[in-house]
Amino acid sequence: MPVPKKKTSQSKRDKRRAQQKLSVDTASICPQCKSPKLPHRACPKCGTYKGREVIVLEAE
Repeated sequence: MPVPKKKTSQSKRDKRRAQQKLSVDTASICPQCKSPKLPHRACPKCGTYKGREVIVLEAE
């Protein structure tokens, strides 16, 4: 079974692990109701996507 010839240093190991961070989803603004929404998704408040209504929401 192969074994590493040299020990991996802490800085080499940590530089590799630094790329595995979590990313935060940025919110965009709905052009219809100006509420925050995730990009490339229908607005949860008004149900519109790209200027047209794709989800019919009941009146509260």
